[in-house]
Amino acid sequence: WSWPTYGAPDVNWSWGFSALLWPVWERAGVWGLFAWRWVTALVAFGFLWGAARRMGARGFAPLVVMVVCSLVWRARSQVRPETLAAVLLAAELWILETRRQGGKDHAWWLVPLAWVWANVHNTWFLGLGLIGVHLLDDLWAGRAAEPRGASAAASGGGGWWRLAWVGLAALAISFANPFGWRALWQPFDFFLHQRNEVIFSTIGEMGPIDWDAFWRTGLPLLVGGWPILLLVRARRAGLDAAEALTCLIFTALVLRAQRFVGLYALVAAPYVARDLHHAVAARASGFRLLPGLRAALTSLACVAAGLPEWTRPGVALGVGFVWTQYPVAACDFIEAHGVRGRGFNQFGFAGYQLYRFWPDRSRLPFIDIHQAGTRADRDLYAWAQQRDDRWHELDGRYAFDYALLGRADHRSLLDALDADSTWAVVFLDDVMALYVRTAGPMAAVARAFGYRHLPAGTSRLGALAEACARDSLLRSRTAAELDREVQGSPCHSRALVLLSTMALEEGRFADGRRLLEQALAVDPNRIGAHWRLARLALEEGRPRDALREAGLERHVTGPSAPVDVVAGKAWVALGDRDRALAAFRKAAARDSSNQEARDSLRALGVGG
Repeated sequence: WSWPTYGAPDVNWSWGFSALLWPVWERAGVWGLFAWRWVTALVAFGFLWGAARRMGARGFAPLVVMVVCSLVWRARSQVRPETLAAVLLAAELWILETRRQGGKDHAWWLVPLAWVWANVHNTWFLGLGLIGVHLLDDLWAGRAAEPRGASAAASGGGGWWRLAWVGLAALAISFANPFGWRALWQPFDFFLHQRNEVIFSTIGEMGPIDWDAFWRTGLPLLVGGWPILLLVRARRAGLDAAEALTCLIFTALVLRAQRFVGLYALVAAPYVARDLHHAVAARASGFRLLPGLRAALTSLACVAAGLPEWTRPGVALGVGFVWTQYPVAACDFIEAHGVRGRGFNQFGFAGYQLYRFWPDRSRLPFIDIHQAGTRADRDLYAWAQQRDDRWHELDGRYAFDYALLGRADHRSLLDALDADSTWAVVFLDDVMALYVRTAGPMAAVARAFGYRHLPAGTSRLGALAEACARDSLLRSRTAAELDREVQGSPCHSRALVLLSTMALEEGRFADGRRLLEQALAVDPNRIGAHWRLARLALEEGRPRDALREAGLERHVTGPSAPVDVVAGKAWVALGDRDRALAAFRKAAARDSSNQEARDSLRALGVGG
């Protein structure tokens, strides 16, 4: 899928997922993709709810657990192979817990489930792991003859040996995939050989949990609460060995790698639901509420659990693509102006590039979403975006003709190419920057479309702004390039913010405000736009509008010293000294180097 490795054997361990999903996308489009998410989530949680009921979960409290677990799962519910693995994991839990709780033994159903799992996702080993957990639980409980509480006729006459044969059959059938043992070896190869590579340290889902990103979902409560509920139940009813082993294994996985967050929530759901029901029932044995009141309280708890996640900035409710995540306009430019050859790209954008241009070999990405390539290439790729010498080493090895870079990340590489006269940036928008060589096959494109003044990175913006303030001709030429950026892509909020800054510096307040409002219409989460509007409102003597804009900026960026300073000045203008002091003190506490906050405190008679 990438040009340096073109023709090499491809071990596609998720081929079955692709084969199932493609007809959905082809026939139903975006709505089909969203329906896939909805259906797989509902089926998975249906199995989990059934497992929880089998285990004894009753009443309303387990419903809250299901909501919290679904919110955690939501973070991993993109249309990816994991959505199918979720259904298989939940179905396996339901089968195993039905058997363990005395229901009919459908353990042999686990064999075809294992076969499907090995052909759709590389977490297939988790299914075998759950079988092993329940086999150990059988041995722990001494059920050598029959499952607990079931007659031989009802259960099919199985015992631990039956589950052992099922596990062996599940392992054997997993090899029945187009890539044989190589597909099954992939997760172990990653753990043993690849997980410490530099490139994987840059991928958030491969590292430990980012608690700041997941606190809204209730994940900290789930990770901390499950072991506590497990131990509370163990004191009253004895240790559930299957639950304890499952909790231990999946907690270790999720703490080691964030990518297991969703599957952790799924496997925790039935056990936490059961344990919470027993804990609540024990505490409330002498206290009864009317069913209607309990239902109302449960509904309120479910809504309250969801509010932090539903109100998270940057994630609007709706059906569609978030186009600011895709290099659409940049690829339009590539296609329209004949950009091709040996291109450099960041792997996060490779999927769209392949979707757009395959099978044109002259526009294949350098690296794909699965980080295809040699160990040396992956190492150079990762370091190239942090160190100029490594970029030159990689470029010297492959002699790139163009580079397609995201503007949200890897700014050091953007700055390096901005400073290199052998490269010219020919396309810019909020999402991407496209560079081409000034010599060679792309020289004509560089001459015709190269930006002369506007950089793609950020390090040169300060010097450019100072130069524009001194030189009106340079200012008009830079404004013309910003206008070109606006015309070249629907994602152009960054250019509008810079144009508004120019307008405000020239005293054209109405134009500056209009441009900032247009930027927010393009991207409601454009960082800094509301802050600039707040400062403008202060300049124009509208302190309450400044407070409103400061609040909107804080919703986008979170706590911010510059925003607190603006809010403090607005409170000063409104004559509320106490609130002004509180705002300035917050700003100084968040950023002790903020001179404006310290000066404002001194102006109010407080040492800065």
